[in-house]
Amino acid sequence: MSAALSEQPLLEHPTLEALPIGHLCDLRVQLESPVVIPTPRGTLIPYIGKGGRLDGPRLHGEFLPGSVDWVLIGSDGINRLDIRGAIRTDDGAMIYFESKGIAKLPADGGKRLSKGERLTFAETYLRTTPRLETSDARYLWVNDLVLVAYNELSSSQIDFRIYSVL
Repeated sequence: MSAALSEQPLLEHPTLEALPIGHLCDLRVQLESPVVIPTPRGTLIPYIGKGGRLDGPRLHGEFLPGSVDWVLIGSDGINRLDIRGAIRTDDGAMIYFESKGIAKLPADGGKRLSKGERLTFAETYLRTTPRLETSDARYLWVNDLVLVAYNELSSSQIDFRIYSVL
């Protein structure tokens, strides 16, 4: 690397202590009882969605039944999430939803989930990065969003509070 290049600041903008975000919507998805599938990569748990609802300042609709949250629990104890589903807005647009994420449950989290308890934001690291995609002209703006969410979980539902990075 040349000396002139290394002397330039990496970015012109100062380091942020918090991301500028705006609330997009809250999403609640009802879940069927999970199934446990042992695999060579770890324990796979598909949480199948029974449907749900999302509401926010500019986005309202139904989260359609049939979504799946494929959770892979690795040997390191980290839950890796891969969520796929579809949204039908209240005015009839179809939007594809996918999200990746990480969940670190408390030591007794699995046992508590099996008893029907809810794991709250304060005690669980459950963060996701949703992505929305549509060709409906009324909602093309969702295709450009960078989204982050925090979540709370029980064995029968997962809740998302979704923010757009501004």
